[in-house]
Amino acid sequence: MSFVRKNELELSCLTSSPSKGFPIMNRTIRNSALVASSLLAIPALAACGAGEAATGDTLTFAAIPAESSQSLQSDFANIVELLEQEAGVSIEFQNASDYAAVIEGQRAGQIDMASYGPFSYVIAKDSGVDIEAVAAPTNDKDTAPAYTSLAYVREDSDINSLEDIDGQEVCFVDAASTSGYLVPMKGLMDADKSMDDDMTQVLAGGHDASLLSLDSGNCEVAFAHDAMLETLVESGQLEDGAVRSIWESDPIPEDPIAISNSIDPEVADKITTALREKANKPALVEAGICESEDDCVLPELIEYGYLPVTDEDFNSIRELCEETQAEACNSVG
Repeated sequence: MSFVRKNELELSCLTSSPSKGFPIMNRTIRNSALVASSLLAIPALAACGAGEAATGDTLTFAAIPAESSQSLQSDFANIVELLEQEAGVSIEFQNASDYAAVIEGQRAGQIDMASYGPFSYVIAKDSGVDIEAVAAPTNDKDTAPAYTSLAYVREDSDINSLEDIDGQEVCFVDAASTSGYLVPMKGLMDADKSMDDDMTQVLAGGHDASLLSLDSGNCEVAFAHDAMLETLVESGQLEDGAVRSIWESDPIPEDPIAISNSIDPEVADKITTALREKANKPALVEAGICESEDDCVLPELIEYGYLPVTDEDFNSIRELCEETQAEACNSVG
């Protein structure tokens, strides 16, 4: 597998950052308008200007950060190798600095395909970024791609439900995070809690950072997606039993991989087919990319692989925007 580096100007647009653009405990937010301004502040990409989509035999694949960027590239390595093998192109994987960086990177033509969160995908698509969602992960080939958001507290906390969080510091992930912001916002509204008046918001920057901030005492409640706790425990970053869940959301459509419509149609078709039909552990073993299903690494501990999705699968996120009127939803104009 080859990762072809572009020029330094382009590399400055998408930078590796352990905190995904918002350093842990970087800012405390009481006014929801500041959440939107955080999402829209993208100085690195602004310096790049509008670029052309990748040409020739090199495409750029970026991923929305869920955990430390050091592991992100290795987690996607098998998928990248599959796409290179099936489409006959070289793919450069980029660790994005935050959700907005990927959205604006695709808008500017700097990114050809990206793994989004459902909310950030909707923000991108509905704000005019010319992309199509083609596949999303699942742990079971017979189960539609979906996951949940959870609220956690430390094991010894007196907080037992969202109704108990008045006056507390609450860790969220990012203003454009589905399970780390938008879905929790709906859960808090259902619990008759005001994001602005009943708590102090803290944008941790990543799902891992949200839970680690909770563990270190920097907030009293933390939201994260349903696979993050297991990932942190398995990696030794969080002690088993250190935190417990007090709330879980209804199922959320899973993170889509979206392809730019500026890619050569023949290449795009090959990539789409590969993601929908061969980006799973059995097929990766058959292709010689993984030695066995047990040792086949996929992002965020995916147990099976990817299945087809379309834009319509994310209408439930649009409905959440209507219900919550989140600032990031309004930013799509």
